[in-house]
Amino acid sequence: MQTGRRRARLRPEYAALYPGVPADEWRPIGELLDCVAAARLRAGRRSGELLRGRLLDDRHFEFSGGGERPPGRRGSLTRITDSEQPRS
Repeated sequence: MQTGRRRARLRPEYAALYPGVPADEWRPIGELLDCVAAARLRAGRRSGELLRGRLLDDRHFEFSGGGERPPGRRGSLTRITDSEQPRS
């Protein structure tokens, strides 16, 4: 598995949806999360909305990097919003 920091880049064709977020530049995930959250708050979104769903939409962003899964984590789940428990 590839090691290193997890990074992402905003696809240029979606740049208009994310004012203030640099497009077509690989950045650390945390930095992009901050940029996207700030852009949404500036646009008048309530902070509670930031807690629902994924801030970095797979259709709008490309991802690279990462490392081994932390101890105790299993499977191929890659995001905190991916549930390890079956949904009922």
